[in-house]
Amino acid sequence: MKFFVSIALISVLTCSMIAACNTSKEKDKEIIVTENGSKKYFGTIGSDSVYAYTIKNNKGLKAVITNYGATLLELWTPDRSGIMGDVVLGYDSLSGYLQKGNPYFGAIVGRYANRIGHAAFTIDGVTYKITANENGNTLHGGLKGFNRVIWTIDQVNDSILVLSYTSHDGEEGFPGNLSVKVEYGISSKYGNALFITYTAMTDKKTPVNLTNHTYFNLSAGRDSTILDEELAIHSDKYTVVNNLLIPTGEIAGVQNGPMDFRKRKKIGKDLARIKGGYDHNFIIERKSDSGMIGIASLYDPGSGRFMNVLTTQPGVQFYTGNFLDGTLTGRDGKKVVKYGGLCLETQHFPDSPNQPAFPNTILEPGQTYNEMTIYQFSTKP
Repeated sequence: MKFFVSIALISVLTCSMIAACNTSKEKDKEIIVTENGSKKYFGTIGSDSVYAYTIKNNKGLKAVITNYGATLLELWTPDRSGIMGDVVLGYDSLSGYLQKGNPYFGAIVGRYANRIGHAAFTIDGVTYKITANENGNTLHGGLKGFNRVIWTIDQVNDSILVLSYTSHDGEEGFPGNLSVKVEYGISSKYGNALFITYTAMTDKKTPVNLTNHTYFNLSAGRDSTILDEELAIHSDKYTVVNNLLIPTGEIAGVQNGPMDFRKRKKIGKDLARIKGGYDHNFIIERKSDSGMIGIASLYDPGSGRFMNVLTTQPGVQFYTGNFLDGTLTGRDGKKVVKYGGLCLETQHFPDSPNQPAFPNTILEPGQTYNEMTIYQFSTKP
């Protein structure tokens, strides 16, 4: 895992911005334009207000993010004809994200993304029992992971949103006070792209693995599933899992099998050959532990939308929405069906705290966790 000894602290919003949180306009659910961008009242959890913030560029790329779960609500980008479309799955209101069974649509997940076997791990001879929330294992941080908390807004303008959260020692059983920052940005520096930067620091050794759990459908809803979209993953190997999706420790090759996405192919082509569907960690080979590299690309022939994924992380979880079953109602009253969206969750490997051969995920005091992922958008004829 890559760590850096220092990060630039990000300035906090002014008191006048904080005071604006209680205006009557927000209670009327109107958009509030400030000198630092725009936000919209999105709902209330207890005594806390939740807002949706919009960042964008002049090329038609627009993202809407809420401080609940640091969740990406919407991502708009044009098709080959210039028609805008929202290419991520989500709900029309906060109640959708609060409902039981919400499959982490668009959320930042942690303190440890993906799974930890038997909901336990050992550091320096001390065994930590953490919250089990899936078949006796821990998934995406437990019952109340980072996707279920209200984040603090540290910075916002037309193209940047920075959120922070402090996970206290013992939260969901994890050791150490962990300070986390997530930056969403749209910048010409990376082309027509949305980037997400993750940083974290701790006062006690603790496992850390952060990612974004967005479900993409590049047809922007024109097609109910992603089976005809074409995917390439630049990986020769993946981590083998058992029937509960916990790694066995074995690393297998993808050559000429249903896991082989080295050449772009339709997602539905070999799906029937994978029991339960794709939900696997692909290993990204790199020459060193640092640096941003392209690891996957996704193409929708119908709309012409093309997405290139770059990251500093050593793995990517490819998930085809196998557990979506049509019981959830997404935007505009449409049911979200099986294979309705796919995830490309850049990450460290699942269950790494219990797998000594996997890349290290233990963050120590004095170190800084620092990872970044970029989603570049374009179109093809």
